Amino acid sequence: MKIRLSWFILLPVTSLAQSSYAPLNEQYQHGLERYEIKSGRVLTPLFTAVKPWKRSAIVAFLDSARVAGTFTSAADRFNIQYYKNDNWEWLDSGQKVAQKPVFRHFYKTPSDFFHVSEEDFDLHVNPVLYAGLGRDSRPSEMLFINTRGAEVRGVVDGKVGFYAFVSENQVRLPAYVRDFVNDSTSYHPVVPHEGFWKVFKNNQGYDFLQARGHISFEATKHINIQFGHDRFFTGNGYRSLILSDFAPPAWFIKGNVQVWKLNYLFSTFQMTGDVRGGAGGLRSVAGGYPQKFVAYHHLHLNIGKRLTLGVFEAVVFNANDSTGRAPLRLDYLNPVIFFRAIEQQNGSSDNVLLGMDVKWNARKNVQFYGQFVLDELIIENLRAGNGWWGNKFAVQAGARYVDAFGLPNLDLQAEVNVVRPYTYSHNTLYGSYTHYRQSLAHPLGANLHEVAGIIRYQPVGRLFITAKLVHTVTGRDDGSTNFGGDILKDSRTREQDFGNRIAQGFRNSITFGSLTTTYQLAHNLFAEAQLIIRNSKSDLSYFHNNSTITSLALRWNIPQRLYEF
Repeated sequence: MKIRLSWFILLPVTSLAQSSYAPLNEQYQHGLERYEIKSGRVLTPLFTAVKPWKRSAIVAFLDSARVAGTFTSAADRFNIQYYKNDNWEWLDSGQKVAQKPVFRHFYKTPSDFFHVSEEDFDLHVNPVLYAGLGRDSRPSEMLFINTRGAEVRGVVDGKVGFYAFVSENQVRLPAYVRDFVNDSTSYHPVVPHEGFWKVFKNNQGYDFLQARGHISFEATKHINIQFGHDRFFTGNGYRSLILSDFAPPAWFIKGNVQVWKLNYLFSTFQMTGDVRGGAGGLRSVAGGYPQKFVAYHHLHLNIGKRLTLGVFEAVVFNANDSTGRAPLRLDYLNPVIFFRAIEQQNGSSDNVLLGMDVKWNARKNVQFYGQFVLDELIIENLRAGNGWWGNKFAVQAGARYVDAFGLPNLDLQAEVNVVRPYTYSHNTLYGSYTHYRQSLAHPLGANLHEVAGIIRYQPVGRLFITAKLVHTVTGRDDGSTNFGGDILKDSRTREQDFGNRIAQGFRNSITFGSLTTTYQLAHNLFAEAQLIIRNSKSDLSYFHNNSTITSLALRWNIPQRLYEF
């Protein structure tokens, strides 16, 4: 608690008009990003690779997209009204939509169950519900999800924005997700996306509480400071090899500077270490679970009207590798320092990653994007092609085509991801690029290559159809080996120094296909039907299995839960 309270000291005393952030949501984000792609140029209110986004910036982005003439179909016009309703407090009075309230106090606007809008106080309260039933063919059994909760956001005095989400959850997950939880070869006793959990109904399901939230200030006209407990995503693609939202929420303090053609983000996360065993997936040390920190910098620059180039650095550190009780290193809090230089001065004991990302709106309706992550590299060994284990890097390349072939609201996406063995891993107990034993980048860690294709179609305003096909080839371990896929393992236990190749070890070929049909019954109330077919072939019998999953769900103010690995 001492550390968390000390972070508040860094927050500014005086602030300007403030907005909360819209939660991460794949469908929500794509619905906005497609309009920048349609315009064929960069729309400056949003640096789309840095997610989540401020609600005030979303409204400004919509205005820019409207000026660019991108809302051309009936579904587009439905979408712009949806986003305006969802962020109505940032519209001018002439655009706000009111309606006859229910019982005089509820749903005065289409998006809020209850709200208060005064000169010095803005409050929005919404219920959260996720109720679903399904069936898994392996073994033939019922699946379910039962989520109840609430979401609250608002602004105090026009200066302090806040957001809070809490939910109580009981789920029975598909067999392949339970295989991930119970993987005996690497022992991942964690539920994907979640922190502490417990079993219920004779080990037939998982029970967990999820809590996220933040407060934020405008330190100046161009600098935003945010503090809270949440997750983030960096990139324009289906996956992120830099920072994804696969792992659970974490404590953070974040600053964001957006000025001229630049967006600069600096943040520090307090995360949970990697010790195995015990309830909820981790073994407690004195005073609680082991801790580590991740400091992260990311700079984006818009070059011309079509190109955005970004560079990043991240460092994973823990001052006491034997106990897991680490004080926060103040040198890594410097928002403009190069982490590698500081890490060398500290004895090169920490895990530093560097990299870049790019987005090019090549022409109207077409975007190319990519990422490159460098964990370690010696050019001499790379040129020699000798498979040196320390050549650790990851590469992503992708393309998006919206209103494909002239058909309104048909959007196509293709992406390739390649991650070398041992990337993101480290030679210390807490140095891997993980949180709560879950990857901060690709869900499967490293030692893989992958190709993904996505088709999204919105034939009418309320109806969304999404088809995904992902083929991943990765190398697994048999429990006693370390071929570089499990990034939690100490890299010093590697099988060999040279002759390493992608997907080495016990080969596992995974083909994941899904078809999802979603209908919006009312604002943020969705009825959903989904079919998943997953085939997994492996040299290890544990990973050699197939599943067909069908499900129906009702979602209210919550995004779809995705287990796409």
